[in-house]
Amino acid sequence: MERGEGVEEAAPADAPELPPQGVVQRRLRRWAGAWRRWSLWALLVLLVASMLVTLVWLAGRYEASQVQARLERDTADAVVDIRNAFAHNLQNLQALQAGDPDLASWEARAAELLATRRELVRIEWRDAQLQLRAHAESPYRPQHWDPSKRSSLHSEAALACTNAQRINGPSYSSSYFQPLPDGAGAEMMEVCLPQIQDRRVRGFVVATYALQTVLQDLVAPGLQRTQEVSFTEADGTRLALIGAMRRGSRMFTAQQLFDLPGNTLVLRMDGWHAAPSVFPNVLTALVTAMSIALVTVLVVLVRDNRRRLRAERDLGDALAFRKTMEDSLLTGLRARDLSGRITYVNPAFCDMVGYAAEELVGQALPPYWPPEHAHEYAERQSVRMAGRLDPPREGYETIFMRKDGTRFPVMIYEAPLINAHGLHTGWMGSFLDVSEQRRVEELSRASHERLQATARLATVGEMASLLSHELNQPLAAISSYATGSLNLLECPAGCAQPAPQDLADVRVAVQRIAAQAERAGRVIKSVHDFVRRRDQSREPVTAQDLFDAVLPLIRLQANKVGVRVLLDIRPGLPRVLCDTTMVEQVLLNLARNAMQAMDSPDIHPRILELRVRRAACNAAKGWLEFSVADMGVGIAPEVAERLFTPFYTTRAEGMGLGLSLCRTVVEQHGGFLGHAARTPRGTVFTFTLPAFQETEL
Repeated sequence: MERGEGVEEAAPADAPELPPQGVVQRRLRRWAGAWRRWSLWALLVLLVASMLVTLVWLAGRYEASQVQARLERDTADAVVDIRNAFAHNLQNLQALQAGDPDLASWEARAAELLATRRELVRIEWRDAQLQLRAHAESPYRPQHWDPSKRSSLHSEAALACTNAQRINGPSYSSSYFQPLPDGAGAEMMEVCLPQIQDRRVRGFVVATYALQTVLQDLVAPGLQRTQEVSFTEADGTRLALIGAMRRGSRMFTAQQLFDLPGNTLVLRMDGWHAAPSVFPNVLTALVTAMSIALVTVLVVLVRDNRRRLRAERDLGDALAFRKTMEDSLLTGLRARDLSGRITYVNPAFCDMVGYAAEELVGQALPPYWPPEHAHEYAERQSVRMAGRLDPPREGYETIFMRKDGTRFPVMIYEAPLINAHGLHTGWMGSFLDVSEQRRVEELSRASHERLQATARLATVGEMASLLSHELNQPLAAISSYATGSLNLLECPAGCAQPAPQDLADVRVAVQRIAAQAERAGRVIKSVHDFVRRRDQSREPVTAQDLFDAVLPLIRLQANKVGVRVLLDIRPGLPRVLCDTTMVEQVLLNLARNAMQAMDSPDIHPRILELRVRRAACNAAKGWLEFSVADMGVGIAPEVAERLFTPFYTTRAEGMGLGLSLCRTVVEQHGGFLGHAARTPRGTVFTFTLPAFQETEL
């Protein structure tokens, strides 16, 4: 039965029909013609825009080229100014030697030259062997000259003089950095002028240029506010720089080679300018205005063309909408008019019911209604069409029939179909085949029942494993005490009865057997409560009492493997509130693992340390810290990652439950169990237990 099925009844004869195939083809051809017209308009607009952009770009390029040309002329002029100044300085340096002056008069002439030429900071008179005879320094910038470096044969001045003697003329050295007394420094350059008499070199005049001052005195007066100039090496390394801060959004650069005998510098000039204006000249502005007018005409024509193509666009939208619904949705869709007749179904709906679209469109009584429920579905459809029943917004479930006769459940979501004018023209419904969902729910229910049964079996297996693991120790102790008692009861030949001391030892062993048997019973009960997750009975007990209960078993195993046991319990510790039996098992397991870690012939000494103290991090909360330390080989990193995983063990005879049980017991008490490496070797396991507060009584 279709519970809550949407409005479905016989359709009137005047219902709208789909357009024939020929009409659709004519409409598609008109749309293709409109597309061609739009393409021509778009091409015209593109050409006009390209012309406008090209003109503006060319004007900007022209303006940038003019700026670059001016900058290159300024750079060339600056190089000429510097070259002329250097030539004039060479003439002045040659004039220093006129008239064969003595040292005092020479220094006076040199000081006068330095006072007038600020770019020179030092002038030296050297003999043919490059030994200093006289010198003068600039009064504007005091320098700290190292005589040992300047007299070296490998100094810049010596190399320049060597080259000057070779070329028989002035020679310049490469630049070098000279520290200043104020902690700064400057780039210097030497020029060596040989003194030739009778074709023989009689001495040298060495002058030192400050490159920064050269730029300041010879180039800076002609700089503009948006320019900066610098000396650079061939690889672009800046040696000296002057000029204004950056002004503008675009930088232009010009470089001129400043070739000197013995050295080559590059004069670089950078200029910042605002980006070229959008309309740098009248021609570009005129073309732009005409282009804007043409574009305006095009816009008017396009607006008229849009009115004529509106009908074709509406048809394209309708076709795109229908195609999108048909191709992209996996949910079944069905549209009906107000009379209940089917007007549209998508391919997903056709696949769902097994009928073609031609078999369903126009039907008021659809064939996918099961015959046994068709009458009830028709009555429900009449009620809904009359407006007395609205479809539930959360959807409803019903039964449909495929073409092959099979029934399947579907979930229906239906909503009113409103056109562009806000009128209610029908109903749109979406359909989901929920048969697979129902089958999955049934499988999930059966799987859940099987998991519950498996969980109960796992609990039984966990209990059996824990019992077999934890009972090994008390049963081993009972076996050891029983064997010892039998050995004491055996009398040597000729003995009537055992010695009194032996009988006393047998009595103690029997008492120990009884205690271990009682302990085994407590272990069984504790493990049973632990597996069933019951609240274990906890009682206050001292740390000494906990160790007294397990020390006989620990010492028994320690004697077998040659381990010395050390017990360190800090005095004045409070009692701990715990399940005594389970905590004793934790201590036994950790001690046994520690002794097994030292069961190797290469480990000496073998010491097991048991300690109890207040927990440092939880002292205010009242916790005690128990530690079990060994001197074994330690724990590998790959083993440490799975150390507390149940059933993981590194020993062939182990079960892998000891440490997992220990951590669970400690965490049930609210504590923490961890391990760390011990120095110089070994491992220490530490766990915490809550201290008993007297206010809890």
